[in-house]
Amino acid sequence: MIKLAILILYSLFHLNMHSQTKCIHVFVALCDNKYQGIVPVPEKIGNGQDPKLNLYWGAGYGVRNFFHKKTEDWIYQGTMPSGNPFILERIIFKHKNQDAYLLADAWDGAKIKECTEGFLLASNGQVPVTISHDGKHLQFGGNAQLLAYTGHDGLMDFQLNPVFKTAPKRTRDVIILACYSRNYFKSHIQKAGARPVLWTTHLMVPEAYTLKAAIDGWLLNESPEKIEIRAEETYHQYQKCGIKGARNLFVYGY
Repeated sequence: MIKLAILILYSLFHLNMHSQTKCIHVFVALCDNKYQGIVPVPEKIGNGQDPKLNLYWGAGYGVRNFFHKKTEDWIYQGTMPSGNPFILERIIFKHKNQDAYLLADAWDGAKIKECTEGFLLASNGQVPVTISHDGKHLQFGGNAQLLAYTGHDGLMDFQLNPVFKTAPKRTRDVIILACYSRNYFKSHIQKAGARPVLWTTHLMVPEAYTLKAAIDGWLLNESPEKIEIRAEETYHQYQKCGIKGARNLFVYGY
């Protein structure tokens, strides 16, 4: 019954936003051997202060490299100033066939706590970001329709107590690609009043192909169930983990 209600609300939400410019904001906590509780990766891709080669940003399947060089759906528009010293690079993409834009922020790996809190507050409709581009005033941060977090699950290492508004005016969709993200993010996302389109139940590699697959389905106004299937098939394609294992990894809703 709960999943049925989620599907109905999801469909109504997307009917209302169908004619709007769709804005997606991705929060990337750069992989950091020194400041995060992770199994260390090679030094060059585990330097959380160097986006260029970072595992989750500039490396082969990092958000920046993957969306810029390994997909034809998103057209790189360039870098943008963020005004936040913890965001080491901000880039924007425009979808090739749809009225949609994606803003991605590379957060200093040492500031994963601030990155996580920023994502959670935006999920509650706070910290809005307006960017003028293509003659439009694009709405990201708390005004985006879809928010995504990708990287290490810092909530396994620290606690947060973000101050949420009691009743956000509009429900936002969220994707959280991090290990055990449903377990650790659930209470915060419920308090934020956001709608989990995709998150995880076990250990995972939060690389950009899964994010793109989920966004593809979201842009087509697919149900969370279909988006989950896209993510599972794509993750299995790249990780060779077995489709059964992928199906046990991804979930939607509460």
